[in-house]
Amino acid sequence: MNTLLVSIAILCLTTTGLIFLLKKLRQPYLIAYIIAGILLGPYVLQVFTETHQIEVIGEIGILLLMFFLGMEIHIPNHHSLIVRPLIAQGCKIILSFAFAFLAGYFLHLDVRSMVLMAFLFIFNSTAVVSEFLKKDRMLNTSFGMMILNILIIQDLLLAPVLTVLKAWKGEHFSLLTMVLPVILCLLIFFLFRKIRNTQEIKIPKIFRGIEYDHDLQVFTGLLICLGFGILAEAIGLSGALGSFLAGVLVGRIKLFSWLEHSLTPFKVFFITVFFVSVGLRLDLAYLYEHYSLVITGTLVVLISNSVMSALVFRLLQFDRKSSWYGGALLAQTGEFGILALSVAYKAGIIPYDLFKAGLCITCLSLLLSTIWITVFKRITDRKIVG
Repeated sequence: MNTLLVSIAILCLTTTGLIFLLKKLRQPYLIAYIIAGILLGPYVLQVFTETHQIEVIGEIGILLLMFFLGMEIHIPNHHSLIVRPLIAQGCKIILSFAFAFLAGYFLHLDVRSMVLMAFLFIFNSTAVVSEFLKKDRMLNTSFGMMILNILIIQDLLLAPVLTVLKAWKGEHFSLLTMVLPVILCLLIFFLFRKIRNTQEIKIPKIFRGIEYDHDLQVFTGLLICLGFGILAEAIGLSGALGSFLAGVLVGRIKLFSWLEHSLTPFKVFFITVFFVSVGLRLDLAYLYEHYSLVITGTLVVLISNSVMSALVFRLLQFDRKSSWYGGALLAQTGEFGILALSVAYKAGIIPYDLFKAGLCITCLSLLLSTIWITVFKRITDRKIVG
């Protein structure tokens, strides 16, 4: 118990100090969380050595983040909800596979490694992107909704990607695991259409006593958020998507207007733990020994993802400023990329060196993406681009 308390106290102290420093430098706090994980992880101060336990706790932060996003957004019309994000993500998938196979050809990688590289380009970090959209007050703009819906589509892609990886591992392949998520996504779409113009969803009177009981509010809110996440995982979707759907529904129940106030501290804590877990994964010894490979790979990811995403936005007739900024937002490899790497390594699809390199590149892209986005934002604001 004393060891746990000391570890948490050191984490709080380190994070607070880094936040004060980054606040003066006007940098996002996400950097502080990742750096804290690097400093306190098994490769530096060794305050936290059981990284898997922290990773699991951090995943709750993603569920809470998506839950809050669902509560805050306004459901757009039919065209912007499905067609344009689908076109955007479809174009990005094609470009990602083309770039991955081109890079794999020159690096002499096998086909499976090339496909896995494409998966890394396809997924972005919902946590990073949504924080910037909220900070810049763009979440409910047409451009912000476009990007958020692209991220939701990426969540939908997780199930077929994991199915492919498991099939390569030799596990039983079931067509149902591929088809069921698609059917459920269609049902979710029709549900969104139905409640799009609904100002308030009525609930039974038996639940109205919750409004005056703070303890009951907290646990009811967590139950709704995590329960929908568990349900989504059970039927082949990502838990993040389930929590997002829960947020959309709860956001239209006036009786639950207190949820945002009650659960915000939980969201802040668990999101912090999630990014700390990202820092814990960064193997500094491997980075030191292979710094040229990792740094080059990270820059390739950031630049290529930015360019590919910016091209997609231009094809959809967004202006140059928005396109370049959108490209910067979608530059990094996200948390699902880490999951895909872990599954691929455990399945024996990729060797240890490729797994470590991919993990370091993914973690470094998450760390540097916050600076990358800030720089692009300043450039576009000054109209240097375009």
